[in-house]
Amino acid sequence: MSNQTRLQALSDFLKARRAAISPSSVGLPEGSRRRTPGLRREEVAQLAGVSSTWYTWLEQGRDIKVSSSVLDCIASALQMTKDERKYLFALALETGAGNPVLPQEEPSAISPSLQKILQELKYCPTIISDRRCGIVGWNEAAAHVFLNFSKLPVEERNMIRLLFVRKEFQRLAVNWEQFVSGYLSIFRAYYGQYVEDQWYDDFITEMRGTHPDFNELWEQSRVSTAPDVVLEFRHAKAGKMLFHLTSLQVHGTTDLRCSIYTPAGDSNTEAKLKQLLEQHELN
Repeated sequence: MSNQTRLQALSDFLKARRAAISPSSVGLPEGSRRRTPGLRREEVAQLAGVSSTWYTWLEQGRDIKVSSSVLDCIASALQMTKDERKYLFALALETGAGNPVLPQEEPSAISPSLQKILQELKYCPTIISDRRCGIVGWNEAAAHVFLNFSKLPVEERNMIRLLFVRKEFQRLAVNWEQFVSGYLSIFRAYYGQYVEDQWYDDFITEMRGTHPDFNELWEQSRVSTAPDVVLEFRHAKAGKMLFHLTSLQVHGTTDLRCSIYTPAGDSNTEAKLKQLLEQHELN
């Protein structure tokens, strides 16, 4: 991303985190004169031990010098998670610049061992995606719960785009915004990790211009490499289904992620999924 884009992303992120912190959580009175939610800039500066002017410049996206120690204080003041701290450092210090801009892998890049894992997770819909949230692998359960990705052109197999483009996903997920937010938190983590890859800025610009509801969800999204989400689906054939989403990083030469939807143990989701797959085998 360009320097200007990077600084704007840093500004937006700091504003969003500041708005998410309640004064009472840091020992400050709520007050009646607060016109916006969250902390004031001067309060963040006080908590971080920096001058109000310097923090204001940082949040405004000015190109100023920052140090790791000061950023750490700001991260603590804004109660950032480990992943959010990494994102802050990547944008403020361009620490993600060491990651090479690699060409996208084709679906055939999935190793035989990973393909075997997909097959073994028979009753857990599983999707393998790359660092751009492009879908490069899936199992039969995922094809039946979500959609048959093999029928889509390779260039259209991007999970973020599909969540907004395909009505099947919006009808499927009862808590659709939570469903989307989980993927956006992963996408934002990649965005900070690969700060030199212009593709991310182009993709976000495209999504902002094409899907108005993307803007709000993107601005609200957190940063997480492995969000733990419980999802309720209303499947057209199976009815109500409950899944726990577990996101795992696949270590190796390619930057892949394994998203596993495990049927909730206190539901009949697994039984419904088995029946769904058996019916397909009989047809």
